Amino acid sequence: MKSKVVCLTLIAALMLLFAFPAAAPAAPNPASPANAAAPAPGPHPQIQAAINSLQNARAHLLEASHDFGGHRGDAIRAIDKAIHQLEICMAY
Repeated sequence: MKSKVVCLTLIAALMLLFAFPAAAPAAPNPASPANAAAPAPGPHPQIQAAINSLQNARAHLLEASHDFGGHRGDAIRAIDKAIHQLEICMAY
């Protein structure tokens, strides 16, 4: 039951991430050397953003001092599965 709740929560979070497009990036400063070295965005920036968000959530859970009512382990496993599935999507 816990894993179903965690999975549904992750799915809802991903749906929200895809429902609202990311804010437009600021106009690049051509004089800045950091902008000159920035790689071109990948073919699926929303999926990459979802992977990054999940990785941040996983890191937060791993570093947390409590287990979120016994759900931390299930959540970490669900995040790992979600990241794996998104990485498979990125391969296509």
